[in-house]
Amino acid sequence: MKTPVRISFQGSTPSESLTTLISEQVDMLERLHGRLTSCQIVVQVPDRNNRSSGLLYSVNIHVVLPGNIDVNVDHTPQGDSRFADPIFAVNDSFRRAKRLIKEKARKQRGDVKNLHERFDRTLDRPPN
Repeated sequence: MKTPVRISFQGSTPSESLTTLISEQVDMLERLHGRLTSCQIVVQVPDRNNRSSGLLYSVNIHVVLPGNIDVNVDHTPQGDSRFADPIFAVNDSFRRAKRLIKEKARKQRGDVKNLHERFDRTLDRPPN
C-alpha cells in the first residue's frame, strides 16, 4: 500500500484487539485485489452513558484502488443487535468491502455481463 492504513476510534480509546483484527482484514483485502492505494477505517463506538444511541458499533471503510477508484462502506446498523459486538461489526464491514472491491475490479477489467446479448424469444414463436 502506498500510504499507511489509518484506523481511528470515535467515542473510545483504541482497542488493541480490534486494531489487530482490522489489520488482518486489510491484509486480506490487499491479497484479494493485489494493491490498495490508501485505506481509512473509522470505528464508531457507542456511548455507554447514552442508552438512546442503541449501543451499536459502526465501522466505516474508505479504500482507494489504483486508477482513483473509491470504495466506501458506510453501513450504519439499524436495530440489528448483532452490531453490539465490535468483532461482528468489523467483519461485516470488511465483508461488504470485499464484495464491492470484487465488483469494481470486475468492472475495471470489463468482465461485466451485457444484458443486450441475451437470446430473444417471443411468446408467439417457439424456440428453435
